Amino acid sequence: MPPFKRVLRGRGAVPGFGEGEALVSPEPISFLGGVDPRTGLVIERGHPLKGLSVAGKVLIFPRGKGSTVGSYIIYGLKRYGKAPAAMVNIETEPIIATGCALAGIPLVDRLDVNPIEAIKSGDRVAVDGDRGLVEVENK
Repeated sequence: MPPFKRVLRGRGAVPGFGEGEALVSPEPISFLGGVDPRTGLVIERGHPLKGLSVAGKVLIFPRGKGSTVGSYIIYGLKRYGKAPAAMVNIETEPIIATGCALAGIPLVDRLDVNPIEAIKSGDRVAVDGDRGLVEVENK
């Protein structure tokens, strides 16, 4: 079966363009204590992405959780070259929006479909934070 490409529409929360392989979590992510900014590895015990790297991926998850310091961890990921290429949330809250704005990571939320169900890890995804568009090429 050939790859299937489609465009999802949502709200551009942080401008910019990023693309890469999707890494999808059904669970919220806490960046403080949940992601190591020096390695980009998810380290939260019991998290479905534990042991996987967010570096260069389009990170798709419902929303952030935890401390506001998580915004600085996202910035740290960028500083150490381990940041995601872009992020997509069901509903973005201030921790993730602030971190993405500080780090210059494109962010889109409020898509016309649930991104957790529409996108699978390994799909190729392009995120346009200026226009709130997410292009998905299923693997």
